[in-house]
Amino acid sequence: MCGNRTFLAIATVALTAQFFPGTALASTPERLAAAAASVNELSAAPDKSIPADLLKKAECIIVVPSLKKGAIVVGGEYGRGFASCRTARGWSAPASVKIEGGSVGFQIGGAETEVVMLVMNKEGVNRLLSTKFTLGGEVKAAAGPVGRTGTAQTDAAMTAEILSYSRTRGAFAGVSLTGATLREDDSANKDLYGKEMTNKEILSGGVTAPAGAGPFLAAIKKF
Repeated sequence: MCGNRTFLAIATVALTAQFFPGTALASTPERLAAAAASVNELSAAPDKSIPADLLKKAECIIVVPSLKKGAIVVGGEYGRGFASCRTARGWSAPASVKIEGGSVGFQIGGAETEVVMLVMNKEGVNRLLSTKFTLGGEVKAAAGPVGRTGTAQTDAAMTAEILSYSRTRGAFAGVSLTGATLREDDSANKDLYGKEMTNKEILSGGVTAPAGAGPFLAAIKKF
């Protein structure tokens, strides 16, 4: 049993090194700029996009500009991004998040995609203000409906706390992230604000956004 756990740990490290080599190198400002570009794509995208009425109703938006997936014996997902929530003063300063997930299986392959998540109600907001939660576990999560003018009155849109999308080749599609864990990215928050800050402090609206957050906030203010 001990040998199996050791093998699993070694395989996980190998997976991270092979499929996630850039995650430790990309700087926080670079990721924030990439997140702003991802949000701008929401406005420029053709009909295959996130419904406008859902964007207007969303309490918060989470953008992970590069979610990496890979698998050699041990499958995994890893990405770093940013969240912002509507407050009485408008959209909050960006808070840093990590998304992590994994599964065991004899798979070989890797992929990278952009992910956008919409937090649709106060229950979802409360989860986002916590330090960590699991999509599909503590939070009702679903793949979001698509279509620029399409109706959002689907069962998923009506009941889910978080709707998730991925973007490849310019088109958004609903994607299930059930089982993935979303947590605070403490080191990235410290990079942005020059001191330790919790996501609850940032997303509640009482924190001044850093200078580098301008493009990201300008992008989400369209919604």
